[in-house]
This record gives sequence, C-alpha cells and structure tokens, in this order.
Amino acid sequence: MPDHTLVVIGGDAAGMSAASRVRRTQSDRPIIVFEKGRHTSYAACGMPYYIAGEISTSGKLIARTPEEFREKHAIDARTGHEVTAINTGAKTVTVHNLATGETFDQPYGDLLIATGASPIRPPIDGINTPGVFSLSSLQSGIDVWNWLDGRKPRNAVVVGGGYIGLEMAEAFLRRGLRTTLIDMASQVMTTMDADMAGLIPPFMREAGVEVRLEEKLVGFTSNDDGEIESVITDKGPIAADVVVMGLGVKPNARLAEQAGIALGAGGAIHVNQRMETSAPNVWAAGDCAESLHRISGRQVAIALGTIANKHGVVAGTNISGGNAMFPGVLGTAITKFNELEIARTGLSEREARELGMDVNTAMIKSRTRSGYYPGSDRITVKLTADADTGRLLGGQIVGMPGSGKRIDTVATAIMANLTAHDLAFADLSYAPPFSPVWDPVQTAARQLLK
Repeated sequence: MPDHTLVVIGGDAAGMSAASRVRRTQSDRPIIVFEKGRHTSYAACGMPYYIAGEISTSGKLIARTPEEFREKHAIDARTGHEVTAINTGAKTVTVHNLATGETFDQPYGDLLIATGASPIRPPIDGINTPGVFSLSSLQSGIDVWNWLDGRKPRNAVVVGGGYIGLEMAEAFLRRGLRTTLIDMASQVMTTMDADMAGLIPPFMREAGVEVRLEEKLVGFTSNDDGEIESVITDKGPIAADVVVMGLGVKPNARLAEQAGIALGAGGAIHVNQRMETSAPNVWAAGDCAESLHRISGRQVAIALGTIANKHGVVAGTNISGGNAMFPGVLGTAITKFNELEIARTGLSEREARELGMDVNTAMIKSRTRSGYYPGSDRITVKLTADADTGRLLGGQIVGMPGSGKRIDTVATAIMANLTAHDLAFADLSYAPPFSPVWDPVQTAARQLLK
C-alpha cells in the first residue's frame, strides 16, 4: 500500500499554511514537517520592529509553536531536522536530526518543498566576522537583538537600500545608534523608479541616517577581539560595531535541483499555477518557488510573506484533492522609514519600458487629507498605464502617514484590468479627515487621462 504521508520541508509561512489546509480537509492524514531552525510560523517581517524595541518579546512574532501544531492540529512539526536529499524515484527524503546526529529516510505520498530563501552574502573579506548579520530566520533577529543588548554598540552600518535596509536603519536609529546606509546603486529601493525613490534619502538624512549611494562594499575589518570594527567600501572605511546586510535574497532551491527538479525564474523552483513541480507528487511554495506575473505574463521570483501564504493555501488545497489555481502576482509591497510610507505595485515605468511596452506615466503631489484639515500632509503618487488602452500597469506611492495603504486601491484596479479612466471615476469614499475630495490615486489617474 503506497505511503499517504504528506512531508513538508520548511516550517514557516508557506509550509505551515499548506499543512494546516490539508489538515482541515483530511483529518486522519499523517503530516510531518521538517524545519532545520528552532521556530515555526513566525512573522519574519516583524523582526526589524522587534530589534527596534517596538515589540517587547520575540515570542510575539510566533503565530504557532511546534508544540501547538503537534498537540492541537496533529501536525508532526519537528524543528532541528534538516532535509539533506530528495529521492523522487523512491519517494523519500533524507533527514538529519541536528540534535542527535541521526540520519534517516522518510517516505512520502506527497512532498511540499517550502524551503524559503536565504540572504545574499557576497564572498568578500570578513563577511563572517562576528557582528555582521543577515536577517532570515527568527533566530537571526534574536541574534541581532542580543548583540545590541550585550555589546551596546554605537555605530551601525546597513548594507543595501531595499526593504530590510530601510527598516533596519530605522531600527538602529530608534536604538540610539549612529547609522550609515550604503548602496552601490544610484538610488535606494531599486524596485521603484528613480524619481520616486529619490524622495526617500532626504527624509532619511534629515532623521539622522548617513545615506551613501554609489558606494561599493569591499570588506570588513575586526578589532582585537575578532569582532566587527569597520566596513570597508571603495571610498574608505566606516566605523561599525554592528552591521546588517540587506542585499536581497536567493531562493533555497538547491535540494530540488540536486533531485533533478526543474528550476525557473531567478533560480526558484519551477511550478505551475497549482504549485506542482516537474516531479510527480512534489509541490513547491513560498520564497523558494516562482510565480506568474499578472502583467508581464512571465515567471518571476518574488519573496514576500503575502505570496508565501497564498502559495501555501493553493498547494494545500490541491494536495488534499481540491482544485485551486494561484492567480499570479503584482509584487505589491509596502514599508516605511519613520513616518515616511513607501509602497509599490505592478510594473514600474522602467520595468515596463524594459519589456518593450509603450506607456504613459503621471506623477502628482497631493495631500493625505483635505488641505484645511489638521494633520493633512504630503503624498506623491506615480501611475503607469498602457499608452494605447489606458490599462493600469503599476503604481508607486511615497508620503506621510495615511499614504501607503492607498497602494491597495491601485493593486485592486490592476488585478481587475481597470483603466486610468475607471480608476479616476471609481466611487471611492471621501471625508476631510481621510482624503481630499479627489483621492490622490484618482488625481494621478486623471493626470494620466490628460
């Protein structure tokens, strides 16, 4: 009789979403989750705010512990277990128990690979110096917090100006550190257009962050105790008692590749819209798997918790005998630096033009509330649309509190294939404490119509 066990590799968003979905529909099915780290189902996106001291304990970032999964949901979640090989022919995985050193083979009926992604750490001198961190697992966030609490550093350097970079620069400022952010690019937030990203560094500098663009990381030096002392760039040394690397992530797809499973965009595991891989009864979900981009029609690798959870729901539905399709992504994302909110969705103008699209764009400055209402503040919106049809292709927002979540209106419009005209005349809500009579995203859409 064939083994009916569902084996999941990876115990965070995608893996546990899928396991929980299967459990709800198949109450008696054996489910085993192997997680090489110490924690399951944690909010990785909350780590910078925990490090900043805004969240009192790391435990608040954990949705469910391994014990809860075992005792309340009959999901055998085993932390400290690393899967080292997949045998698709024999339908087994090789597992190494990190605590005991034991290695064993576990048969599966279905296998879900949800191994996530790893921070990019370039092979440069001193990259492994104590005090140089990358954020990935919850434990990595705890390690940074412990370093700050134990060492009481004065100088922090953040390498990379993406989401993690901005959030960690804010965290270090809140902890009272002199903070420098470096990036070899000519702008922060390279997922945005330069005209929108250019609004961010002045705000950061005013808050006290030294932002140094077009500056390349070369290496690190250590002190007499072997701990981080400085960051070396092509423009000289920067004093550093703690460093966080924020250079992006790469999919953890090596296990799949070694098993002969096809890879796709960005080195992620190739999947169809049911989250099936090229191997029978093997599925993939989360940051290790690719997604279909709804506008370009191309496969992409985008590491976001929102996508990982949806991947997991689709995979779990299909593993348990349902029929679900993942509809694709726009890359909608939001972050902030202090009060400045930053959001984007769809294609930027640069991305659209690189795809050979003929586009129109509009960039407007407006207010978050009616101008006469207390608390009204600045917001900048940029929209990109197809030049022939007016179909919305992308949006970007930078502004003060109340700005960022407006990106969801733009994302919904794009998902629904609306045009700039449709958005401009959509029946959105209005009252002075919330918006001008023409919401800023509608003002941008009206500008597109001109």
